[in-house]
Amino acid sequence: MNSFLQELAQALGTRYTIEREIAQGGMATVYLAQDAERQQQVAIKIMHPDLVDAIGTERFFREMGIAASLDHRCIVPLYDSGKAGSVPYYIMPYVEGDSLYERLQRERRLSIGEAVRIACDIAAGLGYAHTRGVLHRDVKPENILLAKGHALVADFGLARAIGAADYSKLTETGVIVGTVFYMSPEQLRESKDLDQRSDIYSLGCMLYEMLTGGPPYTGRSLTEMVTRILGAAVPSIQRLRPDVPPAVEQAILRALAKQPAQRFATMEEFAAALPPA
Repeated sequence: MNSFLQELAQALGTRYTIEREIAQGGMATVYLAQDAERQQQVAIKIMHPDLVDAIGTERFFREMGIAASLDHRCIVPLYDSGKAGSVPYYIMPYVEGDSLYERLQRERRLSIGEAVRIACDIAAGLGYAHTRGVLHRDVKPENILLAKGHALVADFGLARAIGAADYSKLTETGVIVGTVFYMSPEQLRESKDLDQRSDIYSLGCMLYEMLTGGPPYTGRSLTEMVTRILGAAVPSIQRLRPDVPPAVEQAILRALAKQPAQRFATMEEFAAALPPA
């Protein structure tokens, strides 16, 4: 066991036993562990130091505390958080299954019924959080887990911390590049008055991608993508996939309106506009 893992094991105490590394990405390294108290497997996410520097440790733990208060069937709960030396970590249940990102990488696009069902699950989880004054801020396929026929919204605390961080610092870490596809125009402008309609925009982007095989806006550079998100019309879903019902396309277009006031006011309204799967 290397020195950091020894430090982590010491911080976790006797309750959690690390079994193996299961994932490594741009934001965190994830370990599978056994929770002796709950008698179940958990995922321990260790933050990358550069990301911690961009976010700030104090904000990280503040957002984790808010995330820990959320309790909904479509939200992955946050069990615990702490530090191993100077490096923060957090603990959530281990969810066996794909992320929406992995599913889309493999299949590119989903059936209309499944895409709508997944979107409605996400809307239910986010809508619950919104009624408690909590925005996600980083709704994207990597943060959606698919397990046992349901979609679960993950990483609320980390997403909120990232969403409130300095974008210039996040760009240096590479985090912002993978997120911009799903960011609302007001979020790109770094508005201080974000509300639930920003998450609604992001969910609209994901439903668009689930149906067509790609997000609404792409580009050869970050600048080009941002320019299109801020000013370009949404490419026609009917042209890309003619079997998508007009009501679904209209709901997505409303969710993707440039001005927040032109979008649905709540996640419940967005879900209600989608025909039953």
